Amino acid sequence: MASSAPRIVREFRAGAYALCVDQERILLARWVAPDGRRWWTLPGGGIDHGEDPVDAVVREVAEETGLIVTVESLLGVDTVRRRYDRGAGREADFHGLRIFYAAAVVGGTLRDEVGGSTDRAAWLDLADLPGLDQADLVGIGLELLRVRPPHGRLPK
Repeated sequence: MASSAPRIVREFRAGAYALCVDQERILLARWVAPDGRRWWTLPGGGIDHGEDPVDAVVREVAEETGLIVTVESLLGVDTVRRRYDRGAGREADFHGLRIFYAAAVVGGTLRDEVGGSTDRAAWLDLADLPGLDQADLVGIGLELLRVRPPHGRLPK
């Protein structure tokens, strides 16, 4: 008798994200989900195998925004764990490790990413964030910047 329970697939992803805040504005990229939904997030993303996280965040910001950044400091880390359907009788048990850096823009020209996971890049007013569809990364990054926890993570 075949089991009807989905097969659990463990997934792990490490990502590095930049928090660029300048004169009450924040640099964000608009992520496009596979189902077409869009929301604003911090520029950044997956760390490639063998890649240093600082190099990854600099690369990701350039890919998503056209801007060159320098990392100023490590703000902290956050983990997320989610389960979701993967189709074909599989369920993902996803674990994400997210590394947050304070970064400053030192060059480049702001532009939208073409052919990637985001479709827009923009400096947005911090005051406008409450009305935007946004990923949890934005709030976590801003809170890490505000609190600067000595152990590198926010209380759960």
